[in-house]
Amino acid sequence: MRPTLRYGALGAFLLGALAAVPLSRPGFAATALLVGTSHQTADAELPASVGIELGIFEKHGLDAKITDFGGGSRLIQAMTAGSIGIGIGAGSEMALIAKGAPVLAVCETASTLPYFSVGLPYDSPVQSLNDLKGKKIGITAEGSLTYWLARELTRHQGWEPDAVNAVAIGGKPEAVAAALRAHLIDANIGSTMEIEDLAEHKIARVLTPVSNFIGRTAGGVIFASNDMMKQHPDTVRRYVAAYLETTRYIGAHKDETVAIESRLTHYPPKIVAKQYDINQGMFTKDCRFDAESLANLSRSFVELKLLPAAPDMSKLYTAAYVPQG
Repeated sequence: MRPTLRYGALGAFLLGALAAVPLSRPGFAATALLVGTSHQTADAELPASVGIELGIFEKHGLDAKITDFGGGSRLIQAMTAGSIGIGIGAGSEMALIAKGAPVLAVCETASTLPYFSVGLPYDSPVQSLNDLKGKKIGITAEGSLTYWLARELTRHQGWEPDAVNAVAIGGKPEAVAAALRAHLIDANIGSTMEIEDLAEHKIARVLTPVSNFIGRTAGGVIFASNDMMKQHPDTVRRYVAAYLETTRYIGAHKDETVAIESRLTHYPPKIVAKQYDINQGMFTKDCRFDAESLANLSRSFVELKLLPAAPDMSKLYTAAYVPQG
């Protein structure tokens, strides 16, 4: 369980000051940068930590440190307060920009969500998505991302929205395991690695990653506050470049990446290696937001009642920090 972080006026001032202050070292000057994450060990956000371990951000002149907020709305709130200049989250947080948060998305780092899967009881007779029609599917809560993914499943299959019964069971691994073991639900939409971990104990198994039916949805996004972009644009540019270098490294170095991510997530290397293979192709090469991701996000904002109407997505991001060439 992640601790809840609170900042008073002094704390916000100090953290804002840390956002881009030159850090002096003998023979080396780097920029101290406090980066926020919505869920530090989420697959699309792990490069922020992996890049620090590998020294890639330091190579780009950044002494990056991470603080985790345990949720996208908390991350954007901290950026709005000036506590954090750069944040790592998901495309769903772009709805908060439409509501007035002084932030822009500056990079689509991951295009989809293979780290979410449809999981089944280990002994389930279900063999394909077609078999889930009329079944009970566990979600974290109504109006949540997993709720939307269940709706997307019915859309993909050509069914009516009520063709499956979405059952809110929360997101705690022990609650998911208990519901699957007792067959209180026929399937669950949740963390792929958690399902793979349950498979080791013959409690659950993966039917399919949700990326096989939802298309592109901007599963990973780098955000920058308006103040950061105005006062320290080069810091934003260097951070984006270092992040992309990290994802390229991840794509080319499985053994090294699995070792680092196993330490960070506390999952066994065997499970992390499986997730690594599932994630192949998830990271973007150039940060650019694509039309499919933007359209799916816009639709999800309305369906999840985050916004009353589809926003002008072009006002929620900028391509100013996308690497050229």
